[in-house]
Amino acid sequence: MRRSQQRQAAVVALYQHDLTGRQVGETLAPDASPFSRALAEAAAEMAQQLDAVIELHAHGWSVQRIQPLERSIMRIALVEILHPHIAPGLSPIPPEGAIEEAVRTAKTFCGSEAPAFVNGVLAAALREVRDNERCAQVRDGEASTAAGEDRAAGEDRAAGEDRDLAELRAEQAR
Repeated sequence: MRRSQQRQAAVVALYQHDLTGRQVGETLAPDASPFSRALAEAAAEMAQQLDAVIELHAHGWSVQRIQPLERSIMRIALVEILHPHIAPGLSPIPPEGAIEEAVRTAKTFCGSEAPAFVNGVLAAALREVRDNERCAQVRDGEASTAAGEDRAAGEDRAAGEDRDLAELRAEQAR
């Protein structure tokens, strides 16, 4: 089974879980792939965190107003974007690929406005993730630069102290 079909199976299982309240394991097919299981279970376990991300970027929409299927699609995509190593596989899908898969699923199963909405929310979430990563890199770079400057200043002081000590010994030897 292709990965896109496995993602769709995870979306359907999560959707059924949301509507019926049954455990995700019960809503998955008995022969569901480990990939589908991991995505659906992670999305169900992290629903509050994922919903907070969705609500932050779904300007003017509360999570409760979003159709359950659209919400399930976005949750599955966000698991792959925010936690790429949760689902077993050869390699995680790039975040843009997760968004593309989510949009494709929304085109297949949802109304005509859903794909653009799903794309907008997920793209905004990805921008935030990347902005946070850049800030962390800059902050880490500044910390490294500051540490390097402190180390260099300490080395200069030590070198100066060594020169002073050498001069003092030279004077004593005379």
